[in-house]
Amino acid sequence: MDVMRKIKTVLTLIGGVLNKAVSFIVFCILDLLDFILCFVYKVVDFCIEAEWKPCYCSSAKEAITSSGKILVSEKGESKIVCLTSSKLQLEDISDTLYSRPSLVTEVSKLTVNELKKLKLDGTIIQSSEKMKKGTVRSTFTINSTIVEMLQGKMVGQQLHPIPRWSDCDCTLCNSWTSSSKDTLYVKAEGPKDKAREDVLFIHGFISSSAFWTETLFPNFSSTAKSTYRLLAVDLLGFGKSPKPTDSLYTLREHVDMIEKSVLEAYKVKSFHIVAHSLGCILALAIAVKHPGSIKSLTLLAPPYHPVPMGEPATQYVMRRIAPRRVWPVMAFCSSIGFWYEHISRTVCLLVCKNHRLWEFLTKLITRNRIRTFLLEGFFCHTHNAAWHTLHNIICGTASKLDRYLDAVRDGLKCDVTIFHGKDDEVIPLECSYNVQRRIPRARVKVVENKDHITIVVGRQKAFARELEEIWKRSTSD
Repeated sequence: MDVMRKIKTVLTLIGGVLNKAVSFIVFCILDLLDFILCFVYKVVDFCIEAEWKPCYCSSAKEAITSSGKILVSEKGESKIVCLTSSKLQLEDISDTLYSRPSLVTEVSKLTVNELKKLKLDGTIIQSSEKMKKGTVRSTFTINSTIVEMLQGKMVGQQLHPIPRWSDCDCTLCNSWTSSSKDTLYVKAEGPKDKAREDVLFIHGFISSSAFWTETLFPNFSSTAKSTYRLLAVDLLGFGKSPKPTDSLYTLREHVDMIEKSVLEAYKVKSFHIVAHSLGCILALAIAVKHPGSIKSLTLLAPPYHPVPMGEPATQYVMRRIAPRRVWPVMAFCSSIGFWYEHISRTVCLLVCKNHRLWEFLTKLITRNRIRTFLLEGFFCHTHNAAWHTLHNIICGTASKLDRYLDAVRDGLKCDVTIFHGKDDEVIPLECSYNVQRRIPRARVKVVENKDHITIVVGRQKAFARELEEIWKRSTSD
């Protein structure tokens, strides 16, 4: 047994070293490829649309201000200022949008830092102390551009065409452009006037309301359908909802649109929330904002990674989720999505723009309806929406989640239930237990042999019954 254990340890060590070595080579190549694609897209954008799309690898200021917003700095954190007709709004963006050093850059910085340490003298120490003291002070720096805007000197920039050449132009993806309403798509089922309570369903990343309406909605009991009004929403930038090219898809934008499209439009007063993956972050933000209205909170695979003291929250979470490794496969896919703006745009160009072809081939080969609606939800988004939502919601809220969870623990009396598939390779099981440590009353249910998707798909009948029991218990409390 000892020999086998030693062999296993050695093989694990060798595998880890090989993974790191291969990953270094692969991601160096991807760094170069993304650099080349940056120029390729600038040329193509200019040829087709008479202007190129600003990107974060060249200038964060250019990429953000092109959407009519101003990049500022407050206490070392990145924020943007939005001008509305009545007020200035300050909201957070994630610095991971424009601060993603390549492997080559990291090695170069490490080498330089080591050389500096060797040559460290009293003068450098003194200057370093001054710099450290300077960074501690609260600062608020605004680019002169904001002054020009306030003085009315800045001419409003023309929006990019909708859809852009690299986005899908089909009726489904652009159905929102024909509507005069500036609201999200909401699928509502149940009694309109006699509903005792409402239930808000929030899907995860690159998904849609169909994740709920095609699985759970048909499987709720007649009693539930006559008692609760079921409201499933397509998030901003996904499904049939608007996909504005000038949006940065921040937490505030997502939450505001849900409030406007669901809570206000349907006059929701008391409601339950069911959220999956990235949607759990939005669910927590809404719950904290409406503490007296929440009856129950059901979270599926919440992406909560506690940040150690002293670590930059956004960067820490990005590296936890996207560690720049070729193995496991999900880590590689996440790394592509987080680290490479232009490679991920290429993926959207090949996959999302041509989704009708992929859906046709899927129907032809598998004739599987479940996979078809999942593909529709996966394909129906733009790169701009996916890129900004991924960084601003997953990474950008890293420093806020502790406060949200504490607020739910101390300020809300609602039932909190967490479901997680034991075989989930997208969001590790430890994330749900991390939430439970923050909210001790939360119940964690681990579902055997289920992953990030099959936690619902494939067990929709059982999950529908579980939700009804949660709602019933919360209503009677």
